Amino acid sequence: MDSQREALQRIITTLANKDDEIQNFIETLNHTLKNVQVNTTKVMIDLEEEFGALQATLDEMKASMVNKIKQEQTYKSQELQNQLTICNNALESSEELLDYANRTLSTNDPEAFTKAAKQIKDRVTMAPAFRLSLKPKISDNMTHLMVDFFHEKQMLRSLKFLPVPRAPEIDLADCLVADNCATVVWRMPEEDHKIDHYILEYRKTNYEGPPRVKEERNWDIIDNIKDTEYTLTGLKFESKYMNFRVRACNKAVAGDYSEPITLETRGFNFTFDGTTSHQNLKVDDFTVEWDSSGGKGQESRIKGKENKGSGTPSPKRTFVSGRPASARTNRDRFTGESYTVLGDALIENGQHYWEVKSQKDCKSYSIGVSYRNLGKFDQLGKTVTSWCIHINNWLQTSFAAKHNNKAKFMDAQVPDKIGVYCDYDGGHVSFYNADTKQLLHTFKTKFTQPVIPAFMVWCGGLNLYTGLQVPSAIKSLQKGDGGLGGSENSLTGLAQ
Repeated sequence: MDSQREALQRIITTLANKDDEIQNFIETLNHTLKNVQVNTTKVMIDLEEEFGALQATLDEMKASMVNKIKQEQTYKSQELQNQLTICNNALESSEELLDYANRTLSTNDPEAFTKAAKQIKDRVTMAPAFRLSLKPKISDNMTHLMVDFFHEKQMLRSLKFLPVPRAPEIDLADCLVADNCATVVWRMPEEDHKIDHYILEYRKTNYEGPPRVKEERNWDIIDNIKDTEYTLTGLKFESKYMNFRVRACNKAVAGDYSEPITLETRGFNFTFDGTTSHQNLKVDDFTVEWDSSGGKGQESRIKGKENKGSGTPSPKRTFVSGRPASARTNRDRFTGESYTVLGDALIENGQHYWEVKSQKDCKSYSIGVSYRNLGKFDQLGKTVTSWCIHINNWLQTSFAAKHNNKAKFMDAQVPDKIGVYCDYDGGHVSFYNADTKQLLHTFKTKFTQPVIPAFMVWCGGLNLYTGLQVPSAIKSLQKGDGGLGGSENSLTGLAQ
């Protein structure tokens, strides 16, 4: 009966998963169908704009050619009109001289005739009519301004839709997610010299497999990529996966999207757990700050057995009546001089990494891991169930690794930002300069329970950076020295 129930349960699970896939595909089809109408309207508008621009260009060229013809007409008309005026004046002068000559022929006075004949001869010699060119200076031919758009018409008749670039193909094997960066590599299915640039789109998701239509996140866009690969840097991996797709563009149009891919973005993502924090700590998701007004006055007198010999100063506390009593008396909160707050994620296996930066003038703080059953009076590093490095800038500066109430003081300069690497399976907790990846200290142990990130703050604050992958430099260093840093592994032991 039990085996039949298990088999039926597997069938139910398989059917449920298949139903989920089909539902997602139906949503994709509906979304695609809707986009067909939207995109049809868009390309129709674009087509109207292109033909309108073409018509405007033709109208502009026509107006320019008409103007050229009119200028030619004006020029020729003016030249011919000037020649016509000169000829009319010459004809009028010639007719006047001809009339004078006819009248001279009828003169009987020899002396008057001789004188008049000489004048006529002199006037004929200088007459404009005999110096005129009786050929038009300007031709009436306008054929040099004719046009023949035969080839242009043929070209217009051959107009086609611009070839759309084909969809690129993403090379999944060459894509890489490391060091909180994602490198996507693609290629064109065939060579296309008209490609001008590429557009890469990405979004974070918690779903494995093909991207879903109904996603809370929109696609982020990286435009004008000239190469066939791109690396996104400085990512925060608060989701399990990222979807990627790419499209090619020529000068006028973008092609279809590539088949989208989903890459796993494994990073350790957590925040401060305000329900565990000491009352003197003001906690946001990624910030914890000392707040001297947050605790009860009598808390300074409550000390657990574990706090004897504490090296952390006890600042003056004041009581705030406005804080709910239930919050002050929460038994899960740290109290006394354990100014501690835990992370909200357990580590039960694998390798994880996060970074912490102290705020300016922070007097005292600790960074490390512990078991979740750390006592509410316990201080980090003073129990067998906690491992940390402690920085004290109060009165006497110190930088030490602490575990089981033992300390190893370090000569290294305190970094601005500290990286914490926890290899649960290998039993390592290592601390690094987050900027240079220099190893500061390594604890080697054997974890018997899940561990949790733990922090102590007094007079100052810490900023937390999570959603980080284990840096490649740290992976290489751990592999090279077996997770140990030479003398840095002096505080070792079996955790109980």
